Amino acid sequence: SLSINLSLSRSLSRFLRSVAGLLRRRKMTLSVVQGFTKSLAMTVLSEIGDKTFFAAAILAMRHPRRLVLSGCLAALIVMTIFSTLVGWAAPNLIPRAWTHHITTLLFLGFGLWSLWDAFHEGDSEELAEVEAELDADLKANGGVTIENNKVDDDLKKQKQPFLAQFFSPILLKAFSITFFGEWGDKSQLATIGLAADENPFGVVLGGIIGQALCTTAAVLGGKTLAKQISEKIVALSGGVLFIVFGIQSFLSMVES
Repeated sequence: SLSINLSLSRSLSRFLRSVAGLLRRRKMTLSVVQGFTKSLAMTVLSEIGDKTFFAAAILAMRHPRRLVLSGCLAALIVMTIFSTLVGWAAPNLIPRAWTHHITTLLFLGFGLWSLWDAFHEGDSEELAEVEAELDADLKANGGVTIENNKVDDDLKKQKQPFLAQFFSPILLKAFSITFFGEWGDKSQLATIGLAADENPFGVVLGGIIGQALCTTAAVLGGKTLAKQISEKIVALSGGVLFIVFGIQSFLSMVES
């Protein structure tokens, strides 16, 4: 009788451990999925029509697309990973309750900011401004025009070996323009806030996929696609999304 009781006790203990492990894995999966979904949606709505989106579209008209895409994506991936690490580390440096409050206020603030832009800014000329900046940069570095720059790049491409093309000044230029354009941007700060509240692996994965989708669309679509984007609608959609995230964060704070 004693041996039977011990056997039943061990079996019950193993069963309970299995259930607990299954619940932990399920909770982890849901956490990753939630972080991924939020990060993907936030990234797409933040990056479509952004300054770096327009820069990628214009650069792709003047230089080989694969170099522009590689440079822009490399910068965005580095920025996404860096921002996520900062957000992940924040609760370990300051009390988690504080980071939660800051994240909630950050989302609500960005939401109201985006809605204000959508209703009060009117039609933005950001595409024209970005193009003017890149034109000025081209002229300062040799006076190359939009029309002949693409031809010159194609000729240089035929003469250069593969490694020279890969580590070309064009790739570095696309990287630097994108990296410094994203530094301190709304999307970077939002990624930091999201990583402080959600699963960092999901945030990184969603952010990278979102950045890849937006940048690929900009490079392949070029200026034609950029002109079709309504910055007002994008700002309105992003504002609503940020406010939804803020409300959800506030409610989870109240429940806890």
